[in-house]
Amino acid sequence: MEQGDSAMPGLHQLAAQLQSGQTSSSKLVSDSLTAIETQNPRLNAFISLDADKALARAKASDDTGFAAPPSPLFGLPIAIKDVFMQQGVRTTCGSRFLEDFVAPFDATVIERLKAAGAVLVGKTNMDEFAMGSTTRHSHFGACVHPFDSAMTPGGSSGGSAVAVAAGLVPAAIGTDTGGSVRQPAALCGVVGIKPTYGRISRYGMIAYASSLDQCGIFGLTAADCGLVLQAIAGQDSRDATSGDTPLDDYSARPRDLKGLKLGVAGEFFSEGLDDKLREGIEYSLDVYRKLGAEVCEVSIPHFAQSVASYYVTATAEASSNLGRFDGVRYGRRSDKADNLTDLYTHSRSEGFGGEVQRRIMLGVFVLSSGYYDAYYLKAQKVRRLLAEDFARAFNQVDCLLAPVTPSPRLSAHLGEDDPTREYLADLYTVPVNMAGLPAISFPTYRVAKPKEAYGYASQLIGPHWSEALLLDLVASYEHAIG
Repeated sequence: MEQGDSAMPGLHQLAAQLQSGQTSSSKLVSDSLTAIETQNPRLNAFISLDADKALARAKASDDTGFAAPPSPLFGLPIAIKDVFMQQGVRTTCGSRFLEDFVAPFDATVIERLKAAGAVLVGKTNMDEFAMGSTTRHSHFGACVHPFDSAMTPGGSSGGSAVAVAAGLVPAAIGTDTGGSVRQPAALCGVVGIKPTYGRISRYGMIAYASSLDQCGIFGLTAADCGLVLQAIAGQDSRDATSGDTPLDDYSARPRDLKGLKLGVAGEFFSEGLDDKLREGIEYSLDVYRKLGAEVCEVSIPHFAQSVASYYVTATAEASSNLGRFDGVRYGRRSDKADNLTDLYTHSRSEGFGGEVQRRIMLGVFVLSSGYYDAYYLKAQKVRRLLAEDFARAFNQVDCLLAPVTPSPRLSAHLGEDDPTREYLADLYTVPVNMAGLPAISFPTYRVAKPKEAYGYASQLIGPHWSEALLLDLVASYEHAIG
């Protein structure tokens, strides 16, 4: 496969083909499953396939017809990150602990995709419990970049990004706790949107860090991401953190950008940013200038403290959330235990991988007596200051443009010798999650330099509930570069 190519068209093209009768849902789903079975031994993008149910659902879609589909997603194949409960389907979170766990109910995201008529073909590979930036921390083996096996596809939603980039499915669902949609989207050369915290229900999504986790979407274009967002967004009475702000039109149409103020924060362009990536950001800014946008300088003063604050907050919440995995109620249960304490110890030691254990221990430490004020409480203060920084910036500009990763090529072995090197790969993404903001990653050079379509990306960051604006801006960019 050539760099930047995709074997399957996007959602909009496929929906048009279905409605015109050029193809059928059965054929699309069959083609998707065949591509997965052929390429997955090399890519390891999928943990599980739901082939029989997917083919049956596709046939039912064909029998119903496409004259008046309930949604543009009707009959189209979509992949799901293996962190969402899907009734009757194995749901592992990439962990040995849940290796044989079959979900007893559907997450809200799954319910809404099914209601829209989408065909869910399988569950994608991920860093265990979404803890990682490489999809290397998976009990089921590392996910492989579709165009360059020496570099990581990113994480933790690497399997979903690879599935779309390699043309196995036209769109996929992921999650973004500290950049886990935008970073792999950037590294694999596709579009990835992380909505405002609370825009999509987290009910049935197995938690890593509850105040940071948010469902996200991978697609070939902004419009494709918008189609999926329209179907799954909205308040959910089962998730108290879901927002009741009315939904917008997420059609992602190019718009006139005259009068739009696009902010650039100098803190995002630190010394660690690769020079070629810096050139890519300038290229993106030039495109937006030609479209009529005014580029303005702003400041995010507490940017430098965001990574440390994030890893204190996320690990503290992880140590609490993963306490439910005790070997008693569900999941792996050790057969080496003679008493309750041994049961907890052996089940967790056998079930959790090294990275998850590291983050749990760090989380327990920062919450422990004598350290709570020094670490966790201070991290929450920094989080508030960071949110205020962004709020002040959005009083001056409509949105921000920034890098996604520090380098366009991150090694497949990133962090093996020093875990902090992997953590620092999230430098430009975690501030967004700490402030609960929406952001979207998009390829810089898809047309101008097709051999650099992956790795070179920019992200747009907007104020709360501005997903429609971000999608329109990326659609405008896509239209401008052809």
